[in-house]
Amino acid sequence: MRTWQWIPFSFVVLCIACSSHHDLSNTSQSLTPAGSSAVERDVKAFADTVAQDVTQEGPAAWRRHFADSPPFFMASEGHLVFPTSASATAGIQNFARTINHMELHWGEDLRVDPLTPELAVLAASYHEIRVDTAGNRVDESGFFTGIAEYGNGHWQLRDAHWSVAIPPPAVR
Repeated sequence: MRTWQWIPFSFVVLCIACSSHHDLSNTSQSLTPAGSSAVERDVKAFADTVAQDVTQEGPAAWRRHFADSPPFFMASEGHLVFPTSASATAGIQNFARTINHMELHWGEDLRVDPLTPELAVLAASYHEIRVDTAGNRVDESGFFTGIAEYGNGHWQLRDAHWSVAIPPPAVR
């Protein structure tokens, strides 16, 4: 075949590829304003439920609010704490044995960024109080970010990151 005969063939392949990409982008789930508002409302309600459950039941409540799926991970203070859902389960079980009381409070700055009908970014300042089995109390404040994912009829955290606020240095 001559070079000029490849030009129409290449053009057809390029058009099909662009058309296929265009079709895929049209079938992806985009959010209407009403859908975005619904996701935001639902994820805020989910966040309230998480805080309520953790406060009432302690750290064991986290297990049902973390997704049990391959993409799950949790980081804290620049470290990958739970690289998998299975590691989160083991870590939560161990941690729960050391805690007598736990409270989680989200800040008034809680925000939700709906991405799709099934995914949203959740971000908020938080304050957590923990009392261990020896009676030692820890008050911790910081900022949380995570991806909330809707599946099997409910929202869960697919990814999570906690940053503890460092107190300002003492003035001398």
